[in-house]
Amino acid sequence: MTDTSVKPEKKKETSAEMVRSFLFMILLALIFRSVAYEPFHIPSGSMLSTLYEGDYIFVSKLSYGYSRFSFPFAPKLFEGRILATKPERGDVVVFRNPARPKVDFIKRVIGLPGDTIQVKHSRLYINGKMVEQTRDGEALVSDGMGGEAKLARYNETLPNGVTHIVLNDVDGNIDPRTGFDADNTPIYTVPEGHYFMMGDNRDHSQDSRFSADNGYEGAPGFVPFENFVGRATIIAFSMKGKDGRWLKSID
Repeated sequence: MTDTSVKPEKKKETSAEMVRSFLFMILLALIFRSVAYEPFHIPSGSMLSTLYEGDYIFVSKLSYGYSRFSFPFAPKLFEGRILATKPERGDVVVFRNPARPKVDFIKRVIGLPGDTIQVKHSRLYINGKMVEQTRDGEALVSDGMGGEAKLARYNETLPNGVTHIVLNDVDGNIDPRTGFDADNTPIYTVPEGHYFMMGDNRDHSQDSRFSADNGYEGAPGFVPFENFVGRATIIAFSMKGKDGRWLKSID
């Protein structure tokens, strides 16, 4: 017996439906970036050798709660942070530069509110105590002219036990334009609600040591908690380093 039933044709997706689906996917991506994890590209070598220029990383928005800087275009929806969890010393953080709020920086939390911070002869002091360092050979880094330079490499252990690598090439880092020596600084007292941030590549990082107060317009100085975007948690992809890196946690 012949089956004379006609199979219904598949309904084709209209152009309007395709546009709606596309917009819905974009909306989901924006929500995910705003409330969970956001990808970032490392623009400089200031965090060597924890992070290399060109690395792609994921930043957790869940770590510290949310401020207006957690969202695209930083809309002024509210002040301060909601669902806030305080950073810990040693966290690697993406934040908006207080002096130039459209610019993202990435540095390590060194000083907490109320701390005193100083650098003397290239050594870091927190609350008057020298931070422990042990020599760990040398690191080869780009010299900016197509070659490589050797920098002294150290394991630095912060007061809460977090150990990370720092690089240093000279003792005494005087800027002839301003006379400021980033390796021999005054004592900084971190204000309430702010943090003192430093790059791991100590002689090649514009961080909380630098501000308009010592001649550096556009430098961050102390960073308000509100400006934190999130904690850098994962290196998604990197072609730098000895063998390249893929989905590696950030120390």
